[in-house]
Amino acid sequence: MPGHTFKLIGGAVALLAVMGAASAATAGNYDTGATDTGIKLGQTMPYSGPASAYSAIGRAEIAYFKMLNEKGGINGRKVDLLSMDDAYSPAKTVEQTRRLVESDEVLAMFSMLGTGPNIAAQKYLNVKKVPQLFPSSGASRWNDPQHFPWTTGSQPTYRTEGRIYARWILANKPDARIAVITPNEDPGRDYLAGFKEGLGEHVNQIVSEAVYETTDATVDSQIVKFKAAGADVLFNECTPKFAAQAIKKVAELGWKPQIIVPAVSNSVGSVLAPAGLENSVGIVTGAFLKDPGDPRWENDAGMKAWREWMKTYNSGADPDDIFNVTGYTMAQMMEMVLQRAGNDLTRANLMKQAQSFRDVELPMLLPGIRLNTSAEQVTPIRQLQMARFNGKSWELFGDVLGE
Repeated sequence: MPGHTFKLIGGAVALLAVMGAASAATAGNYDTGATDTGIKLGQTMPYSGPASAYSAIGRAEIAYFKMLNEKGGINGRKVDLLSMDDAYSPAKTVEQTRRLVESDEVLAMFSMLGTGPNIAAQKYLNVKKVPQLFPSSGASRWNDPQHFPWTTGSQPTYRTEGRIYARWILANKPDARIAVITPNEDPGRDYLAGFKEGLGEHVNQIVSEAVYETTDATVDSQIVKFKAAGADVLFNECTPKFAAQAIKKVAELGWKPQIIVPAVSNSVGSVLAPAGLENSVGIVTGAFLKDPGDPRWENDAGMKAWREWMKTYNSGADPDDIFNVTGYTMAQMMEMVLQRAGNDLTRANLMKQAQSFRDVELPMLLPGIRLNTSAEQVTPIRQLQMARFNGKSWELFGDVLGE
């Protein structure tokens, strides 16, 4: 029987598939990283450092490929996902990416976490013509095939998301006095640009803006400043650790603005629970995935299958953490690309398949949200639905929104 082990070696979490019972695939057309029996993928993930909450995504992806391998792999080939710790440090990302491409000889990079880390590796991967598929980031630059033909997006861009939140504020609180906090890095600038575009002529309703560094201890001073400015809406566009701090500080101050958190920081387990569930009631966000804490999905077939998968292959992870849904869904997208590539496992064909999604539904995407890509539009998920936290889970409301 084939067996599988997880090993942590030199900062790498690797899924090592031991070959055995599965029959060899039909001989095909291969680039480096693919053979008759295996496919090698690379990834960087913050298993340590300030963004380590996101590492649940990488662990879920490792677990998903473990499941596939136990079922015989993809088209008879086992998938070896080498997931390297970069501590959310762009310099470390470059080092690990070079190792994966030049020493480990991966076929493609998949679901690398973070905007800064992905930017650091993007030019190198495009020069090397190594696919940079489905980065775990919503930066607009992943949807630029003219300049970066070997890069695709994954989730709605931060700019799109920012525009959607701004329009929601204007429709529901037209006289809002708005405060905005963003990280002093590209994702924050993307969100802020989209948010201001969405406000349009109402941009002067932003009464206070602040940034933070990912190396900062807290964002307490920024929240104090916002309250003093008389803001009654807070766009809390922070990564999980700081998003939780901001929510907690708002509660400590007795301040009661309408808080909006981005999709990248709406995890109940990683953000709202540390902030205090009682402090999080009424927060709104945009969602494209089914929330495992939402009772509406209790009898949903996709959710049932996901929970069974969690119990069997990812049992050490938090079943209420939506980052586990993210990893599961991104892995399914990668599986689809490899499945469709068949025996033509060249890097060029992987890009072609990633750019050929047509109204694809996945079990953990919200109803009405589908994958669509083309050679000109390489971000597959471009829709959101608004949701409000009720103290236990996110409650969806309104229509699916997109651009």
